[in-house]
Amino acid sequence: MRRRQMHMSREAQDDLLKALQQLRAELKASTEFPAHVLEAAEAAKAAVQLPAKDATHLPLFTIDPPTSKDLDQAMHLERRPGGGYRVHYAIADVAAFVRPGGPLDAEAHDRIETLYFPDLKVPLYPPSISEGPASLLPDQVVPALLWQHDLDADGNVTDSTVSRAKVRSLAKLNYKKVQQDIEAGTASESVALLREIGKLREAVEAARGGVAVNLPDQEVTLEDGSFRLSYVAALPVEGWNEQISLMTGMAAARIMLDSGTGILRTQKEQADPDVVRRVHDIAKLLGIDWKPGVSYAALVNSLDPADRKHMAFLSEATAMLLKAEYTTFRDHHIPKHTMHAAIAAPYTYCTAPLRRLIDRYTGELCVAACAGQAPPNWVLDALYCLPCDMARGKGKVADRRAVDLAEAAVLKNRVNEVFGGMVINTDAEIDEPKKGTVHLAEPAVMGRITSGVELDLGASVQAKLTRADPFFTGQHKILFNTV
Repeated sequence: MRRRQMHMSREAQDDLLKALQQLRAELKASTEFPAHVLEAAEAAKAAVQLPAKDATHLPLFTIDPPTSKDLDQAMHLERRPGGGYRVHYAIADVAAFVRPGGPLDAEAHDRIETLYFPDLKVPLYPPSISEGPASLLPDQVVPALLWQHDLDADGNVTDSTVSRAKVRSLAKLNYKKVQQDIEAGTASESVALLREIGKLREAVEAARGGVAVNLPDQEVTLEDGSFRLSYVAALPVEGWNEQISLMTGMAAARIMLDSGTGILRTQKEQADPDVVRRVHDIAKLLGIDWKPGVSYAALVNSLDPADRKHMAFLSEATAMLLKAEYTTFRDHHIPKHTMHAAIAAPYTYCTAPLRRLIDRYTGELCVAACAGQAPPNWVLDALYCLPCDMARGKGKVADRRAVDLAEAAVLKNRVNEVFGGMVINTDAEIDEPKKGTVHLAEPAVMGRITSGVELDLGASVQAKLTRADPFFTGQHKILFNTV
């Protein structure tokens, strides 16, 4: 999808900065850490011990945005003699630095996850650790949880295991350059294999009924002192990279289920016949040919988000799916429901421990299970509290509200202007058919819209801006009316 950007005026940028500061104050999201936590971080750096297992011979690489320093994952991909593939996937070993019950642990349980704002981020752990000796930055030997996945020639996992090891990444790569190098044929063999393995894993995902919804993100960025608001479609390499993470999350879930203790990210199938019927009606309204016998997953995977009618269907239909939740178990009391419907397999979070609290715990459970040992007591003690802890995370709220603020700042001085857009969501299912969401092509805005008549999903509309106020304290900072 073509990248569309909207440059903000200086006044709009000043408004956005002020509004973001107010949002962080409201969320109690501070970039500053208490002195005793910073002291604990320095002590942890001095006391950290590297694992006995030495895997520094592996030429690992990372793929992240260019400015990232808190690097959770590094990989090395290779062909196996006789066919198939081997994936080494190193995950930052945060537990090597965080003492259970200590100041770093307590602060992490308060923060839950790293929060990202257009102008800065609020980290889960002090940068002296998360952007230093715990990060998989190039040319430093660090402790890691090293996964080894063996795959057959079709991309199916035949074996997965994880253990502690000291590793060294050799290269910090970024998505755009990797995509260019792979397409040009100039990528190293290990990097080039990411496309081959990634595509095989995407085919495996489709075959098992997994759903891959790749809607373009609304993104607010700060570049050269100027905020930009844009729609950004993911590069193919981002999807291939995500497949490695998904594969690891599924392997971790299976290891925990086999060991009898763990915590899963679960999502039930949408079985409500009214919802299923509504999704089919939406496809029909938008002129999407949903042939009999074709599953929802297969349909979604065939759609192109660059097509605005397809985007409308994806926006509406995915919003109707049930939310994912956390499911814990221990002592072989396996829960009745262990699947994540969208992934179509048991799954857990385990690949981003520098940025998400729960991953430190799932990593420990998998390392213990693969070593044939009992889980650490500090993990068992926290197990049943983790779902509630994670529910306190503010990441999704911060993301959504930061975009809301940027939209309002961009449009603040354009009240009463009329914009062309398309209805991508309606409130018909809650008996409010005259209200919904409009997607503007220019600028990169999705806002609430009200009409004098019922809104038709997928319809092109002329939307008059009636409110754009980044400091509005009500629910919707931007409102449109049809004309």
